[in-house]
Amino acid sequence: MSKLLVKPNGDHGLVTKVTPESAGWTYVGFELHRLKAGETVSAETGDRENCLVWISGSAKAKAGSEDFGSLGGRKSPFEGAPDALYVPMDSSWSVTAETDLELAVCSAPGGGDYKVKRIAPGTHPQITRGKGSNVRLVHNIMPEDDNSAHSLLVVEVITPNGNTSSYPSHKHDRDDLPNESFLEETYYHRLNPPQGFAFQRVYTDDRSLDEAMAVEDGDVALVPKGYHPCATIHGYDLYYLNVMAGPKRVWKFHNQKEHEWLLK
Repeated sequence: MSKLLVKPNGDHGLVTKVTPESAGWTYVGFELHRLKAGETVSAETGDRENCLVWISGSAKAKAGSEDFGSLGGRKSPFEGAPDALYVPMDSSWSVTAETDLELAVCSAPGGGDYKVKRIAPGTHPQITRGKGSNVRLVHNIMPEDDNSAHSLLVVEVITPNGNTSSYPSHKHDRDDLPNESFLEETYYHRLNPPQGFAFQRVYTDDRSLDEAMAVEDGDVALVPKGYHPCATIHGYDLYYLNVMAGPKRVWKFHNQKEHEWLLK
């Protein structure tokens, strides 16, 4: 199995955990919690900022000194816009499930004077990108132009069955603004129906890194550098939650020259 593929560990509690240490990088962390109604998960943010994303289900949430009441409610990540909660560094949060709950915890180094903030469904309108068999539907959660975080960039994407995504191949692995930004990235994948699979390739121009992965429901793919397109197969829609972070909160990517003709 590829060293860039992280499989879920069971189906209850903390089923996925990616830290900078486990990934061998500096910035991005990711967790996926699956809870039953009445169960609680909580954490101190320390020197990192968090973005909690309700993948499915509803839960009551508190963060810092604020009580946000019941958030979430969609039955799956393929049904409607996400609910999310930003929690800055040196704070805390607590989430108590009201139904079966899937909660993602995205993290990156904190800084600045940012405040706890709910990012309600529809805060950022859905965007359609691409054309033909490269169409995908995008829900920004924490885009670079919202000025609401120090490091984190978070987005959901749904790729209809048989389509490609994160394509034409692009990368963001050089700290060379304004041409390109350095951003580590995780992909949390889901399939609909869940027995499906998709493919993701992570590779560099010199092929010193070249990993091709079959991703299944609940898998996480790590993108430390290089291009990272993915494709789903006929009959199965692909969802992924992207978490990105680097030395600057800017998403500036470089397209692979061989495939730029597809953008014309």
